Amino acid sequence: MNGRQVRLFLVDGTVGGLMTAEILNWTGHMLRARRKDLGRIKGREEAQRTGVYVLFGTDEEGEPAAYIGEGDNVVRRLENHNANKDFWEDVVIITSKDMNLTKAHVRYLESELIRLAKSISRVSLLNGNDPTGGAALPEADESDMQYFIGQIRILMPVLGFDIFRGRSTQGKKPFAAPDAPVEATTPDSSPVPEEVSESPDSPIFYMRTREGSNAQAQIVDGEFTLLEGSVIPGAMKDNPNFSSSTRKQFIVREAQHAKVLEVCVPGPAPGLAALSKDVVFSSPSAAASIVYGRASANGRITWRTASGHTFGEWEQGQSAVE
Repeated sequence: MNGRQVRLFLVDGTVGGLMTAEILNWTGHMLRARRKDLGRIKGREEAQRTGVYVLFGTDEEGEPAAYIGEGDNVVRRLENHNANKDFWEDVVIITSKDMNLTKAHVRYLESELIRLAKSISRVSLLNGNDPTGGAALPEADESDMQYFIGQIRILMPVLGFDIFRGRSTQGKKPFAAPDAPVEATTPDSSPVPEEVSESPDSPIFYMRTREGSNAQAQIVDGEFTLLEGSVIPGAMKDNPNFSSSTRKQFIVREAQHAKVLEVCVPGPAPGLAALSKDVVFSSPSAAASIVYGRASANGRITWRTASGHTFGEWEQGQSAVE
């Protein structure tokens, strides 16, 4: 069991005010604040330490954006950004309670967090070129900082930001669907042992269509994720005979499909598109609808593991894990 005891403290007694976050037995400390609270942040000890920070806001197109930085005295950097960066409204400051983070440490953290955020690509990163710092850390220090990053990835979504949530490019396996069409596979009566685990991530699920769609999906950190390399139709299948309710659903899916196409490249054949990055969906059925190009689809039966078990069967197997 890989549970974590997280401690949140609402400094003002409200969710919208200053908030601190810690993990038991971790030396790190995270502070979330609004830009309007910069004056109050100046008086807090942790904001005057050496650390890294992430600014959150929206870019010129209204899309989520972020900037990752570091400093010997974080609050001084924030004062500079308050004067010359307009986009941000929130900040998360990451420091160490034992004040053992050095300049070399935070330069390494900044560099790695920027690479991670770009790899996951959940928000538009406004940093520009990758920093080059951190490469000279001793092996033991580098290991400590990788653990530090792991704890940051746990706490950042707790504070309300998904910038580091999802699969990074490092470690992604090449796209490889099963040889046999998923629809033609006959499952056994129960999931195979390797598909039943206590891991928060699921096995990879596959889906193919006669029109050429060929997709992979996985639950990553609790989110149903259509994986990079998946092939989807270039257009949704409209039908003038749709009922009123189906028409409304189709409009929703068509808009969702258009958004997914923004992160696609040309597919292996005309009329197909391939995802250039992972895309998170609200449910297996929402993802299946996009892969089919339809207003609706039952993702619990269309998504199957390599051994032929449906998503629904896998879920039932998970419920049996003690």
